[in-house]
Amino acid sequence: MIKNAWSKYDKNTLNEVYALCEDYKNFLSICKTERETVKEIIKRCESKGFRNLEEYINNNNLLKKGDKIYVNNNGKSVVLFIIGEKDITDGINILGAHIDSPRLDLKANTIYEEDNFAYFDTHYYGGIKKYQWVTLPLALHGVVIKKNQEKIEINIGEDPDDMVFEITDLLPHLAQKQMDKKASELIEGENLDVLIGSIPLDTKENSSVKKNILNILKEKYDIMEEDFLSAEIEVVPAGYAKDLGFDRSMITSYGQDDRICAYTSLQAFLDIKDIPKKTLSCILVDKEEIGSVGSSSMQSHFFDNAIAEITGLLGKNTDIAVRRTLKNSKMLSSDVNAAYDPLYKDVMDKRNSSFLGCGLVFCKYTGSKGKSGSNDADAEYVAELRKIMDDNNISYQLSELGKVDMGGGGTIAYILANYNVKVIDCGVGVLNMHAPWEITSKIDVYEAYRGYIAFLENA
Repeated sequence: MIKNAWSKYDKNTLNEVYALCEDYKNFLSICKTERETVKEIIKRCESKGFRNLEEYINNNNLLKKGDKIYVNNNGKSVVLFIIGEKDITDGINILGAHIDSPRLDLKANTIYEEDNFAYFDTHYYGGIKKYQWVTLPLALHGVVIKKNQEKIEINIGEDPDDMVFEITDLLPHLAQKQMDKKASELIEGENLDVLIGSIPLDTKENSSVKKNILNILKEKYDIMEEDFLSAEIEVVPAGYAKDLGFDRSMITSYGQDDRICAYTSLQAFLDIKDIPKKTLSCILVDKEEIGSVGSSSMQSHFFDNAIAEITGLLGKNTDIAVRRTLKNSKMLSSDVNAAYDPLYKDVMDKRNSSFLGCGLVFCKYTGSKGKSGSNDADAEYVAELRKIMDDNNISYQLSELGKVDMGGGGTIAYILANYNVKVIDCGVGVLNMHAPWEITSKIDVYEAYRGYIAFLENA
């Protein structure tokens, strides 16, 4: 029987839970894109004594046990290492989460005017229910790179004095035909365009509202229309992470898939106090929501390239050392799980579901239907992890992703499994997954943090 984790702690420990979650809410509120997340991660790492691996490479410095280093992959992914006492080829204990979340991206040719309204044209990113994104206050986060490589950082819609943006929807009085459509067709992807203005620059000119918006962009942000050709601007829900419920037991926020696992993995990693027996690593990676493709994704080889650099700086034969290191490594693929929702129990197998407030979630396999596309962790590894969690009084549960044949999903676990790394998905249960606002339990944040520390120190 799965037990609620709230009841096992005294008042002092619960104060630790609340303190950790206040920091987590702050992390969510300032980390709404992968770039913002990497920036915050590096800031926190450097405050704990981590150094950029490039410093060692450029100065021909060898690594030694206890060294703390990070590798920044173009500001969109990052991997951390703490060099342990044992030979690195004995294996690394790895935590791996992704830091991208479903959203809307601005197209390259994005600004247009239609019947005295100015819009941004968008393309959605990741698996979303498109109808959930209309009539919400929206913010713009990202970067514009000018031809001279000047970077302009964009964060509009979060400050209380900022304007926000919105996608319109049809009023119910005129929505009879719309409401007869399937949910997947209620809002078309090409209609997820963001309303950004309505005042004309000159009523005698065509496209005058667009011209007025372009004037504002030039005067306030030094951005020309053509600069959007080399921009990465994401449309995300505006607003900060908030407590949910009269008892403040839960958190509602954008981007908890998978920044809840990124945060808990990061904090567990930063709170390792002594030189570990084995080398430790924490991977925080981009592009999982679209299949882990691209140069900042888990499939880009930036992780094994980093290991090659590190083994070289440890005086090892690089090729053989990398292969042996990965073969002997163990990993928790830190990703969220679909928590049981009593309002939608028909798609859940209650006996094999995760529950909010009941601790860390292990998912032995993901994929779809006949486990297609999944990593299926072996029983020996699951048994080892059970012992670690039990020995450290960590509340945990094993779960699948809904009923068989109801759907499915995937994580970065299978990619590391391709290197013969022992790996299992291990994260936090989430309600409203992939919605603009997702719900998690504060006690699960704490159990994930504690569970990740237990894994790093004992696997």
